[in-house]
Amino acid sequence: MLSTFRGSLDVSVFVDIRDVVIDPSLCSQGMGSPGTPWRTSEARRSAGISGRPSPLDHRCDVGPRLRCRNTSTSYLLFCHLRRIINAYRRFAAYTSKRCYTAQNKPSSENPTPKSSTPKSDRSRTWTGVQLGALTTAGVGFGYWAALQQEKEKGANSARELDMSLGSEISRLKAPSTIPYTDYENETKPTYYRDTTRPMHDRMEAFVLDLQDRLVTSLESLEPSRRFVRDRWQREDGNGYGISCILQDGEAYEKAGVNVSVIEGTLAPGQLRSMRERNPHTAQKLSATEEYDFRVAGVSVVVHPRNPYAPTAHKNYRRFEVYRKGERDSGPVLAWFGGGADLTPSYVFEDDIKHFHQTLKHACDVHDKSYYPRFKEWCDKYFTNVHRHETRGVGGIFFDDLEDKEPEELFRFVYDAGNAFIAAYVPIVARRMTMPYAVRERNWQLIRRGHYAEFNLVYDRGTKFGLMTPGARVESILMSLPLTARWEYMNEPERGSPENKLLQAVRTTTDWTK
Repeated sequence: MLSTFRGSLDVSVFVDIRDVVIDPSLCSQGMGSPGTPWRTSEARRSAGISGRPSPLDHRCDVGPRLRCRNTSTSYLLFCHLRRIINAYRRFAAYTSKRCYTAQNKPSSENPTPKSSTPKSDRSRTWTGVQLGALTTAGVGFGYWAALQQEKEKGANSARELDMSLGSEISRLKAPSTIPYTDYENETKPTYYRDTTRPMHDRMEAFVLDLQDRLVTSLESLEPSRRFVRDRWQREDGNGYGISCILQDGEAYEKAGVNVSVIEGTLAPGQLRSMRERNPHTAQKLSATEEYDFRVAGVSVVVHPRNPYAPTAHKNYRRFEVYRKGERDSGPVLAWFGGGADLTPSYVFEDDIKHFHQTLKHACDVHDKSYYPRFKEWCDKYFTNVHRHETRGVGGIFFDDLEDKEPEELFRFVYDAGNAFIAAYVPIVARRMTMPYAVRERNWQLIRRGHYAEFNLVYDRGTKFGLMTPGARVESILMSLPLTARWEYMNEPERGSPENKLLQAVRTTTDWTK
């Protein structure tokens, strides 16, 4: 039988009962021989025993399995065991003496009684009692020590985690200016002004330009990493993409800015989904015909490292549908889609209001009905139905937008896409240096789990991408966080900052007031 006990001060005691030597002839002197060689320093070193000689070394021959790495603690441990063993010995001696006296008391039937228990048997009884005492005491003390060590280990790991969390803050510094936040006063690019080019080509130029702007502005906050650019080509040759990914940075745990410019044939499931969500689309696209498509879009997802800095998402695209083999005749149907939304783990009303007001301004320049309409659409779309809560605190969202001339819609998408930089990046700059600890980190991971649930269960873009033949899965699932957490029945305390976030995502709020 091998028993292992570990104390809170890194004490390890190994007692193998098979190694214990019990000699009845020595029982009158205690357990084991008083001349046991483990008492000498030379023998202890040769046996691999470290630390001071124990008061019990001459009592029990347990060989080299008895070892302690902390001298003072081992001494206290053995003293503790010795007191217990001595108490057992006194008790055993007392009961043995009383039993012996009772059995050998003279009587009329037995005038000259003799001991019914031979001396050697009594010695064995003594030895068994002491061995039982040693084992019982060791188990009890070892169990207590193990509990103490687990508590100490948990406290130490928590302290170490607390020390490691937020260690990046000292290396972060917000820049004095963030690039491309003043897009309204910049000179408009050529693709914006050149109305003679096909709209698909202009949209392609726009998403590539916006990708560069986003990467530059996000990198202005990141001191240790840069985005990795991964240009890929579809296996069938029908399109390409550029995935810009940053992982394990100081400011960002994961950030992705993806561009895809692809074309192909609509799969039956894709066509059915388009017709079901929009009656106008159902009128334009027949369920029995085949159609080709072209799409150019940019998709952005940013998961900051600091729990106080919110996650954000943005996506803008133009989709064109052609009858099979009739691209030269022009699209049967074309629309813009996209939006931007904010997903914080903690509520900072100033941040949320800034985000919404910036997007509202970009909408109002083109149509004052856009923001309230698209904000409501966003709240409905980005909802985890199974949890009865929105993914975050909203923003704007629209799809199948074709209610105005393509030129006017393109300019709106241009402004909304660039407004995201001014709406979001300054928030990260403000929050990325705030101190945080384990509690905030765990809550952030729980909220990221809810974020992942929406993307995998409800997001139409994810479903469309995965249904597309030859889909590039790595780019489609770029939106998922690097880490997430699911806890059973996690419910924050009423009045806590975490509960405040839950109230925000379970109710609808006008953040522009």
